[in-house]
Amino acid sequence: MAKRPFTKRRGFYVPRELPEVPDHPVEARERPYNTIIIPLVRGLMKAQGIRLTVFGAENIPLDGPGLLASNHTGYYDFIFGGIPAHLRGRRLVRFMSKKEIFDAPVIGPLMRAMKHLPVDRAAGAASLVEAVERLRAGELVGIFPEATISRSFELKEFKNGAARIAAEAGAPLIPMAIWGSQRIWTKGHPKRLGRSNTPVFIRVGEPIDPSGDPDVAIERLKVAMQQLLDRVQDDYNRAYGPFPAGEFWIPTEDGGSAPTLIDARRIDTEAKAEKAAKAAVKLDKRADAKLGNARSFIDKVKEKLRR
Repeated sequence: MAKRPFTKRRGFYVPRELPEVPDHPVEARERPYNTIIIPLVRGLMKAQGIRLTVFGAENIPLDGPGLLASNHTGYYDFIFGGIPAHLRGRRLVRFMSKKEIFDAPVIGPLMRAMKHLPVDRAAGAASLVEAVERLRAGELVGIFPEATISRSFELKEFKNGAARIAAEAGAPLIPMAIWGSQRIWTKGHPKRLGRSNTPVFIRVGEPIDPSGDPDVAIERLKVAMQQLLDRVQDDYNRAYGPFPAGEFWIPTEDGGSAPTLIDARRIDTEAKAEKAAKAAVKLDKRADAKLGNARSFIDKVKEKLRR
């Protein structure tokens, strides 16, 4: 009887030939990331029935630095993106994420405890410097070159920060593609956080050369990631398809109803403008309240002076 091509490793599915490796001597024991949060995440995924299959985990180094660059289709990508490293001796990935997440009441302290990297988009240079320092210290860092979730589920334009960081740190730049995450929780669609039994595929590629002109290097990364994404989508469709026409999580060109890249860009622009308008109204209300308080104080002073 032929052996099945996949085996379960640490709660996830991998090709049977993926070698077993020893735990990382430091990262595997780190609290609370590896000893508390990872087991909780694994329990959450089990409760939701998420079947996650990882290809190419052997491309992640067992020790030393690596910059993992992933596509971004859903809010669970921060969880899924760390699994391939977990399969390599329970290594940890420190993700670069917008600083607003670190300001949230519950998730913020957790992000800091896991040593993720806050990114201030208005002043991004500091976060690039910190990412370089982390890599030089031998850590794995995760980055989403698209910066935000792709509503089209295709690759958007890339920022060149990933190439600049990897080149300056002298670290491997490792492409990665995640597929299926958008079926669980993504922009513009209801969450499916119950027992959805959603399959998710991840494919990690071989490191690419980050040297030279950052714009040229980032294009090499995008080409590598597109090849991974095409392959992981094909594997996913063969394993679980065919899917009904018009599915929201499938790109338009593949028969789904997701917005095109152009439409997605327009939606993002409109959403950003609406968010800015709401923020402006909120600031105006605060300013009006402060002005009202100041006027009230002045009126009270005037009244006392009249007496």
